[in-house]
Amino acid sequence: MSHPVFPFSAIVGQQDMKLALQMAAVDATISGVLVFGDRGTGKTTAMRALAALLPQIQVVEGCRFSCDPSKPQQLCPTCKSATETGPLPVTHIGAPVIDLPLGATEDRVVGALDIEQALVNGVKAFEPGLLAAAHRGFLYIDEVNLLEDHIVDVLLDVAVSGINVVERDGLSIRHGARFILVGSGNPEEGELRPQLLDRFGLSVEVATPQDVEQRMQIVRMRDEFERDPVAFAKRFSLKDQVERERIEHARTLLSDVQVSDARLRHMTELCMTLGTDGLRGELTLLRACRACAALDGAEAVTEAHIARVANMALSHRLRRDPLDDTGSGARVQRALDAIGLAA
Repeated sequence: MSHPVFPFSAIVGQQDMKLALQMAAVDATISGVLVFGDRGTGKTTAMRALAALLPQIQVVEGCRFSCDPSKPQQLCPTCKSATETGPLPVTHIGAPVIDLPLGATEDRVVGALDIEQALVNGVKAFEPGLLAAAHRGFLYIDEVNLLEDHIVDVLLDVAVSGINVVERDGLSIRHGARFILVGSGNPEEGELRPQLLDRFGLSVEVATPQDVEQRMQIVRMRDEFERDPVAFAKRFSLKDQVERERIEHARTLLSDVQVSDARLRHMTELCMTLGTDGLRGELTLLRACRACAALDGAEAVTEAHIARVANMALSHRLRRDPLDDTGSGARVQRALDAIGLAA
């Protein structure tokens, strides 16, 4: 039996971080979540708790790339060949959660020649990397701002296409690599490259709680979990089930959530007021608002949804203004006020 993870419903505070992760789980096209802030504020705990909360995914049994049998156009070459002899064997697994260590080599990330197969059997075989393992799940990078540039370049390529292409050692491999990218770090230890920063759909800043009662509650909850993880997880199992059903229901509602021209105009005016580059800000804000509305069980995006998620979707996309030393959150709030939306 696997060791229980800390229940998502037992996490105290950090509402923005939890909502951002939930929205990314509802709509994978939001393209991941970046969480910056103090150490020990539950960043890793929240990500792992959410992954454990999600429903299992259907995969082709034995497939090294976790192919989805319901999407034949996205099958790997091995699975496509197997369809010629009959139906694919199907099984269910939990959403993968893969850590990308800072010191990982490019071969470990993208995959490489299977040396054992080459030496023992004399054949060229592909050994999948971390990107393959994370397919249809989560790829988690702690201290993402310290990631080496050549690994950042690889992630940028895959984040755009959802396909990992490996051309080396006489191998030519293409496989799906669609995952929710979750990065965390401490901004005091260095900045993130702008190209990678822009690939995160949502950005959240977390801070150490300053309320005595809340801090006491967090410490007590964590201590109880570490002393008896099984009993603690069982205590919150019903609340976690409610959260799981909420996410599943939101996924079914997502495509039906309406976004009126008036709400889209608000989003566009907000991005123009903030001076965000390109249109990725509007697209992410649109998707995040729709996911937020689906989580609320709403039929349409409202002004309240825009005000709720605007900071997460736009704060990391703002240019630095040497004449304005206020934080990006304050600038987003001013822009919301300017177009008549209250957060």
